[in-house]
Amino acid sequence: MKSTFFLIFSTFILLSACQQQIRYTQQSPEINTYKKVIEAYEKQDWKDFKTYYADSAKILNNVTIDNAQSVSQLIEQNKEDAKLFTSWKYNPESVEYEMVVTDKGETWVNFWGHWEANLKANGKRYVIPAHITAQFIDGKIVREDGYWDISKLMTDMQAIEASKNIQTE
Repeated sequence: MKSTFFLIFSTFILLSACQQQIRYTQQSPEINTYKKVIEAYEKQDWKDFKTYYADSAKILNNVTIDNAQSVSQLIEQNKEDAKLFTSWKYNPESVEYEMVVTDKGETWVNFWGHWEANLKANGKRYVIPAHITAQFIDGKIVREDGYWDISKLMTDMQAIEASKNIQTE
């Protein structure tokens, strides 16, 4: 009797463990999708880039929800930014991805990488650590929060602009 009870109890525990949702992983369809987002960004393939986002997606790059962008606004900003650089990419050796499912059941993909770009105006190379986290629903990104520090780049661009203004006076 004890052995039968133990066998039933053990079977129940094993079945329960098998049915638990994975809460953290470094391999998932959502991660594969986000890898395609990064690839489209690096290639500046904005048509492909847009396909991974829900139409109502909110983009919060270094801003709060009150100042969120749409995907179309992000793409337009990226196009303008691209005019400033001879190249940009994420260093593949610095890139990491993970997916988490929160206690609320939300699915988020986290991305870390070193963004590397060459500014046309001064030929200088910038390496900026970045963290981006993207929430997925039904295979599409519905929210994306990005965090990075561009203060050195902005300081240099302001100095270049000030230098131009002095030369034209």
